[in-house]
Amino acid sequence: MRTLGRHFIFFAVFVLIFILFLFALQKGDPSSLPSVLINKSVPAFSLSPLQTNHSENGFNGFDASDLKKGDVSLLNIWASWCVPCREEHPALMSLARAGVPIYGLNYKDKTEAAIRFLSGLGNPYKKIGMDKDGRVAIGFGVYGVPETFVIDGDGKILHRHIGPLTQEIIAEVLLPMLGISYE
Repeated sequence: MRTLGRHFIFFAVFVLIFILFLFALQKGDPSSLPSVLINKSVPAFSLSPLQTNHSENGFNGFDASDLKKGDVSLLNIWASWCVPCREEHPALMSLARAGVPIYGLNYKDKTEAAIRFLSGLGNPYKKIGMDKDGRVAIGFGVYGVPETFVIDGDGKILHRHIGPLTQEIIAEVLLPMLGISYE
């Protein structure tokens, strides 16, 4: 009888934890996690260049001052190993063709893999910097990749989007912030 009681208690605790887990999964949208940096200046940082033997445009690294040059811009955190980054890449290419300045923070990636990724899919970034140890991303409060920040011309963070950009997100959220007409 004692064994049966122990099994029942174990089973009841397991069911309770499972129910709480399911409830937590359905509560809220993980892509709308708030950022304490909204309406604050971008943290100070400097990213090293994406080292290559070619003189590729934009592979030269950047720092916080690049995001304070008068234009509303996007900071996109990505990695070659990130499947959702590959999914959002065509949207980034479209934004770049429309004239949106996009800066790429390459997160915990291998240089060769990042170069292959951009060589195969195209480079939407005005400048790209390597964050091999993830410290700069931590300064932005990044949970994972991809994440995209809208930054005003003075370097103030206006918006944070977690997850891959879609045409719907771009049309409904980013375009009004960017003040750009986009097809």
